[in-house]
Amino acid sequence: MAKITAAEVNKLRKSTGAGMMDCKKALVEADGDFDKAIEVLRKKGQKVAAKRADRDSAEGAAIAKVNDDNTKGVIISLNCETDFVAKNDDFVKMANSFADIALNVSSKEELLKADYNGISVQDKLTEQTGVIGEKIEIGAFKTLEAPFVGSYIHAGNKIAVITGLSKQTEGAEEAAKNVSMQAAAMNPIALNEEGVDQETINKEIEIAKDTLRQEGKPEDMLDKIAKGKIQRYFKDNTLVNQAFIKDGKQSVADYVKSVDSDLKVVAFERVALGE
Repeated sequence: MAKITAAEVNKLRKSTGAGMMDCKKALVEADGDFDKAIEVLRKKGQKVAAKRADRDSAEGAAIAKVNDDNTKGVIISLNCETDFVAKNDDFVKMANSFADIALNVSSKEELLKADYNGISVQDKLTEQTGVIGEKIEIGAFKTLEAPFVGSYIHAGNKIAVITGLSKQTEGAEEAAKNVSMQAAAMNPIALNEEGVDQETINKEIEIAKDTLRQEGKPEDMLDKIAKGKIQRYFKDNTLVNQAFIKDGKQSVADYVKSVDSDLKVVAFERVALGE
């Protein structure tokens, strides 16, 4: 049997994040072979993952990243089972590393296959499932490309937003951040009224009509009044039409125009854990 030194155990611990005793056991089982010991830990992760496959992984960290020239943004969520794990510095660091990789791929499937220090992201997730003892997985994956992209991550990494603007201009970074904060706080259902699907509109019109009938409004007035209410619905629930949270006297669209008269919000993506 190979003699396992403290230095070898520490090296494996630093490489995998596993506990000292788990690393020592893995090295003993692998007869001192470092690569085999990593494989032992990964197999342990596969067993844990299989046992916990049906567990709810609603906690975690939502991370937004933007590339160097601010033309592409990505949001991923690294999901786990408990808030205790979600707040761990190493867990958040790993989520940020995955988000950096995500900037250079176009789908969650590509991300899971991508290289992470010599192994795939999926293998790293499996490994860490064994290390931490909880179900860990990539949840959300959203990307956005625009002439200018900015981002915002709400405290605690529970909500992340990326926002696309129509041009690169002075003040665009602050504007994109402010609009992203708006989306984080107000959870709009779409960018503008054109982004609201017809099924939702029809449903809201029927709700408005039913309410008006109960209030005793005459049937021949329902359509006209309901159309007014749907406009209010758009104002409350679409990003560019919402009242700007930092100045309720202007809409989000008006705020962006105040930065640059030609500036518009062209897209946004939002990820919130637990929603």
